[in-house]
Amino acid sequence: MHKLLLIDDDREMLDITSENFREKGYRVHTLTGGKNAVAFIRDNNPDCVILDVMMPGLDGFRVCENIRKVSSVPIIFLTARITEEDKVKGLLIGADDYIEKPYSFRELEARVQVSIRHTQAVVPGKLLFPPLEIDIENHRAMCDGEDIRLTAQEYDILYLFATLDKDVITYEDIGVRIWGTYREPDRRSVMVMVSRLRKKMASNPITAGMIETVWTKGYKFTGKKSGR
Repeated sequence: MHKLLLIDDDREMLDITSENFREKGYRVHTLTGGKNAVAFIRDNNPDCVILDVMMPGLDGFRVCENIRKVSSVPIIFLTARITEEDKVKGLLIGADDYIEKPYSFRELEARVQVSIRHTQAVVPGKLLFPPLEIDIENHRAMCDGEDIRLTAQEYDILYLFATLDKDVITYEDIGVRIWGTYREPDRRSVMVMVSRLRKKMASNPITAGMIETVWTKGYKFTGKKSGR
């Protein structure tokens, strides 16, 4: 049974959404603000967080930043304001997805399922691109034996780069992998997600150069696979 944490200052919205998820078999916990979110996540390890952006006091962006200091749990932002600037800001600080209010519960549940699937698909084995190591079973990546702390979707993008046998991995390839669908306006969001991943791989000059931009098309993964 998957565990969800819903954070929204709208009590009515929390009640309706949590009841819908419970009817689908989820365990749901709710908070009317983000003050206690980090402590809750540390103690309860939810499978996904659904987080309202526009909350008084501690807004969703700050709550997301605080969560990312301690957890890579998938975070889906809910917002009535979805300007490109806000979307990019959220992705840069660690959000995994956005959904605009008002939304259908069917769409929200689909987004939740996609996010959880990224974290729980298990395939045995490791992929080696020295000094990069991808531990598939445990959803981890390491450089020179040191953990690269990735969110579920950053890991999933890296796994896609390492396993998709294509000369160019397109923006659409990545968007479909992350969100299940892709539209041309999603291109900038994909670029932000890849930028986050590159930044985390920059500790070593070899891994820093493993993802190359292919102008107007997408990216090329240049890691040299080891059979060891």
